[in-house]
Amino acid sequence: MDIRPILTTLRRHKTAAALIVFEVALTCAIICNALFLIQNRIARLQRPSGMVENELVAVRISNIGRAQEADALTQTDLAALRAVPGVRSVAVSNQVRYGDSAWNSGFGPKPNQQVPSASAGVYYGDTQLVDTLGLKLVAGRNFREDEIVPLSQRLKPGAPPIPVVIITRALADKLFPGQDPLGRPIYSGDEDGARVIGVVEHLMRPNEFDGPASADYSVISPTRTDYDSGLYLLRVTDPSRREEVLKAASQALTRNGPQRILSKSNDTVENMAEAFNRTDRAMVWLLGAVCAALLIVTALGIVGLASFWVQQRTKQIGVRRALGATRGQILRYFQTENFLLTSIGIVLGMVLAFAINLLLMKFYELPRLPALYLPLGALSLWLLGQLAVYGPARRAALVPPALATRAA
Repeated sequence: MDIRPILTTLRRHKTAAALIVFEVALTCAIICNALFLIQNRIARLQRPSGMVENELVAVRISNIGRAQEADALTQTDLAALRAVPGVRSVAVSNQVRYGDSAWNSGFGPKPNQQVPSASAGVYYGDTQLVDTLGLKLVAGRNFREDEIVPLSQRLKPGAPPIPVVIITRALADKLFPGQDPLGRPIYSGDEDGARVIGVVEHLMRPNEFDGPASADYSVISPTRTDYDSGLYLLRVTDPSRREEVLKAASQALTRNGPQRILSKSNDTVENMAEAFNRTDRAMVWLLGAVCAALLIVTALGIVGLASFWVQQRTKQIGVRRALGATRGQILRYFQTENFLLTSIGIVLGMVLAFAINLLLMKFYELPRLPALYLPLGALSLWLLGQLAVYGPARRAALVPPALATRAA
């Protein structure tokens, strides 16, 4: 089809054509970045924590005033919790993936590094932590009982350094790319190195200070924290009994140490995960609604403008029909016109999409927008434009030549 008549017509309707181009460009830019953000949020929600979340219960209890004999009371707490019906295993740790506190440290493969190679979450745990969390040990071994040291002793002046650690596979790949990490030391500041004795597949940290790539950087230290500095993690034999176990565990702890307060945040880890991820889920729905609203507004704008132009060009359509133009040619005329306007808007929208992405990268530390989203956005808008213009174009094509001429 010769597009020169289309370009001539568009030059006579510059304002209306510019509005459609601007609307398509803005929609393209926002849609591309919104879809990218949605994909990122969904990917965050789908990341494995490494834990058997549906089998875990978290219980925190704190002392009234200064904790006395916290280590000894922690041991009796653990014994009481293991005696609760339905409990498979129990561990005490300083943090949990979906908790409200985060313990982190910088690590590197060399001593005295000025800049650590990675920031990692530090979990304290004994020989039961790996099994209680349901972590998958993909290399090496678990801690031995003689390697576990209470946190109170770790904090004393002159305490010996941590001899061994278990790390996640993501952290092992970061510190020792392409190498076997077992037996190699990792360093935190100027401390003596701790030898890697095991690698777990996943263990997410409670935060992402260095961005999403660092979410699975975790280190497990053979340190037994006390109840006042950590929380109890219980793995149940039957997930359907988690609420029952949670209630029984709270009662057992209260009986074992009456001068203590149970946290109001005690819950199943699955419920904690639901609350932790609530913001990401809300963002996915919000961005999805924005995309849908933009597409609807753009489609309505195209329909409205095309309908207006059909009314304005009734005489022109009638003349063309009288000169032998078929309904298909009239239909293709309006579709081609819309395709040209949409294409110009898409080109401008791609430039604007990259500009918006650069701002997001600067202020929100988001990754660069993959080029794949641009053709996907372009294809969506081309299809939207053709569907939106089809109704008005079809009505124009159905106008009889004689009626169109009389209407003029």
